[in-house]
Amino acid sequence: MYLQHFGLAQYPFSLTPNTRYFLKLPSHQMAFDSLIRAMGEPGAFSLITGEVGTGKTLLCRKVLNALSLHPRRFSTAFIPHPILNEEATMQHIAEELHLDFSKSKDYRSLLKQITAAILADAKEKRQVILFVDEAQAMPEESLRAIHLLTQVRYEDRWPLKVVLFGQPELHSLLDRPGLHQVKEDVGLTFILPELDREGLEAYVEFRLAKAGYSGRHMFTSSALSSLLEYSGGVPRMINILCHKSMLVAFGKGERLIDEPHVMRAVEDTFPEKSPGSWLSRIFPGKS
Repeated sequence: MYLQHFGLAQYPFSLTPNTRYFLKLPSHQMAFDSLIRAMGEPGAFSLITGEVGTGKTLLCRKVLNALSLHPRRFSTAFIPHPILNEEATMQHIAEELHLDFSKSKDYRSLLKQITAAILADAKEKRQVILFVDEAQAMPEESLRAIHLLTQVRYEDRWPLKVVLFGQPELHSLLDRPGLHQVKEDVGLTFILPELDREGLEAYVEFRLAKAGYSGRHMFTSSALSSLLEYSGGVPRMINILCHKSMLVAFGKGERLIDEPHVMRAVEDTFPEKSPGSWLSRIFPGKS
């Protein structure tokens, strides 16, 4: 809609995770580096937690992509939607590891087949890494089943490592009595923070540049201050407010995003602040 108006090649503030837009902010880069190091350190489990929209899924995909560049060293599996029972979880892991198995295979046989595959990779000096996104939603029995797989040892090493990405509720889940063994095997815990003012400014500028913008600062200082106040420094909310702010400016034929544009975006994003949607007034039928 507004690409040509702002001289962009693509939308800079899309909500779809795209590793092209992974900004090496100190906190996110530290999380990335810590995860890579954790692959060779004690502890079967690593925990990355953060509020909704802080960039967990993007970080997950970034680490997955990095490990996929070394197929002789790592085999990876990914569970994006963890609301699966223990049997369905094992079937998904088997599929991710490209194992040939029958859907009718009983749970114990499937568990043995996956264990054999993990050990076979270990003998080839290749480590299996399982990534679970939105892990706070995983059933307790499924987590226990995954923990059982991590108990496999080969030459005093952990052939299977598990990285759990989740909202803060994940810590409460692991505090349950039935999951105390999982918690004991956590080697790395990292909490993704919200962005501060400096981080927010770098984030906005980076995404605009990646989308093809080559002009001067599009967002004024006061606009950035409002973005920080109303987004809480959460990247997903920053994306929503930036996109809507640019729609406002586009609707008025303006190319500089100032505080009034952001405040219109805030009014639309938080309905309690406005009885009507300004988007429906500027772009009828497109709000």
